[in-house]
Amino acid sequence: MRAVSTLFPCGHATHPQWRMACGLVLAQLRAQMALPDHASAPTLGLLYLTDHYASAASAILDHLQAALPEVTGWAGTVGVGVCAGNAEYIDEPALSVMLCELPADQYRVFSGVAPLASGRGFAPHTALIHADAQTPDLAELIAEMAERTATGYLFGGLAASRGDAVQFAFSANGHAPGQGAAGAVFRGGLSGVAFGDGVALISRVTQGAQPVAREREITAVDGNVLLTLGGEPALDLMLDDLAVSLEQPREAVEAMRRTLVGLSSPGEQAVHRGGNFGAAVVVRHIIGVDPHRRGVAIAEHPRVGQRAAFCQRNPQAARADLMRICAEIREELEPEEVLDATAAGLAAPQEAASPHPARRIRGAVYISCAGRGGPHFGGPNAELQIVRHALGDVPLVGFFAGGEIARHHLYGYTAVLTVFVGDAIV
Repeated sequence: MRAVSTLFPCGHATHPQWRMACGLVLAQLRAQMALPDHASAPTLGLLYLTDHYASAASAILDHLQAALPEVTGWAGTVGVGVCAGNAEYIDEPALSVMLCELPADQYRVFSGVAPLASGRGFAPHTALIHADAQTPDLAELIAEMAERTATGYLFGGLAASRGDAVQFAFSANGHAPGQGAAGAVFRGGLSGVAFGDGVALISRVTQGAQPVAREREITAVDGNVLLTLGGEPALDLMLDDLAVSLEQPREAVEAMRRTLVGLSSPGEQAVHRGGNFGAAVVVRHIIGVDPHRRGVAIAEHPRVGQRAAFCQRNPQAARADLMRICAEIREELEPEEVLDATAAGLAAPQEAASPHPARRIRGAVYISCAGRGGPHFGGPNAELQIVRHALGDVPLVGFFAGGEIARHHLYGYTAVLTVFVGDAIV
């Protein structure tokens, strides 16, 4: 009989002084590491902190490394908020840490100083990515990184900070040669952790915007300006979809400020049943209009042949879509035969009941748009409480980002939920 896969220790805290916050987090981690159902020998630390602590990033990492010498790899970044369990720390000094127990030959920490390289017995399967939004050609770099993995699937987000947009990337076990004097705290570019095929993950994207009208084929563009959709002027169609007119400029401008554009490629599922965008859609800002050419300028360079739909952020749609992806993850982890066996086990006398050999969640990473947290879902911690209610009391870390990464796309107004999966008793 094989042992139950253990949960990843997870700790979080807020305090005006970072040393006090670190002390609280370390106390939580050590207490969990002593529990029989938690990992006692973690190897990889995921560290997220709010931008209140950004100036102390190096000192915080040094402090954690000294206290947890058995953890030989670290990755993470800064956000305007951090996620931890069912708590959201937004616009306050806080940090969130999860310690992952993974085989040393199944992950590689990388950065701009120590790039990801295949070979030497390691083939990247998926990767957790952190990036600086100011990095030139960022979308192309993300796509290139996805091509270097076997699945083409990335998950992660952009650092979000009113100060230093720092990233963490450190490995002491020989998997990140060349870091030298550069240290483990970086600014700019990409960093993260690549995972081998021995690390089981399930990941989903949830959208925060809902189309206000049907999608249409892009038939003419000029740079970042949508000129025609389905052969008709883009500006005229948008005004019709929003039921406004330029003859009432104040109302029109107010409506356009709330409006975005969802882009998808031919053959991709743009809209789910129920009217919500699918994961294939990337949402971009409207940054202006061209009254003379009846065009709409967006924060993207769209292509003829893509499909576009005007959309708006919608809290109800965001809540429903978040519940949908959590349900999909649960269904993948608990297929019908597992549910039947579990029901039979629960119906049996206590002494005869035993766990079913189903996979279980060891830990989760949740990266959400900085524009989604808190009030957008109806109150403090509301977004994470939905996840907790759907998945149960699983270890979870993450941050509120300036953009979200999933597959080879850079998203906005979305969230990416990824769970590490292990086996139960066999």
